[in-house]
Amino acid sequence: PVFVLFTGSDWCPHCRTLEDRVFATSEFQSWSDEHVVLLMLDLPESGISPAVRSERSRICIKYGVRTFPSVLVIDSYGEKILEEKGYRGTPASTWIKRIAAKVPAPEAVADLEEPMLTSLSEAVDKAQGNDRPILLVVSGSSDKTARIRSASLVNDPEFHALVEENFVVATMPASTENGEPADASLEQLLGGTLEPDAVEVIVTDDGETTVFMASGSQSPKRIVSGLRRFLMARQAARQSSATRR
Repeated sequence: PVFVLFTGSDWCPHCRTLEDRVFATSEFQSWSDEHVVLLMLDLPESGISPAVRSERSRICIKYGVRTFPSVLVIDSYGEKILEEKGYRGTPASTWIKRIAAKVPAPEAVADLEEPMLTSLSEAVDKAQGNDRPILLVVSGSSDKTARIRSASLVNDPEFHALVEENFVVATMPASTENGEPADASLEQLLGGTLEPDAVEVIVTDDGETTVFMASGSQSPKRIVSGLRRFLMARQAARQSSATRR
């Protein structure tokens, strides 16, 4: 999950106190490195452009943030799962313990009945002679946020059950650690490049043409619903083609 501190660095004394007494401690840094993606959203009175102020203000409005400091924990689908308003001088260890008890643990990739494929070419090779389409879970990069989002989707029980029964599945980053495209064919399927923390779900029959695409920022339930509709339409088209013959 993403751990967001909403602060006003040049006008909010309680914000500065929270940063000094909690966020600056080695205890907090150790905990956050292991459990969350840390983000600070600062709304100072001066020092940022109108465009940046407008963008950050929209985020505050979206999540209903009116008190500074505020801490939000947001899941990989952008949903708020925890909110902590203000700061009353609580010792760092107590503050961290209270928050940690409410923060879900980072998800790891689930063990599949078969090893998870990790490249487009592997998926295409396996799909040859197989009546199943290829489903790719593509992350913009191999960074922590993208990996968590990808794992959250792959681990969802309903998504996992549907794709394992109906697709040849592979999961992979769209770019290398150096930021270069990992696969030209994959870039073609995506229709361009992905933001580093983005995740896309792509279905292809041949590794060259996209026949279904959904943003991984949606909930697994919505993605599963879309995949079910795709499978139904695919089956109907095949039945219609067989009838015409």
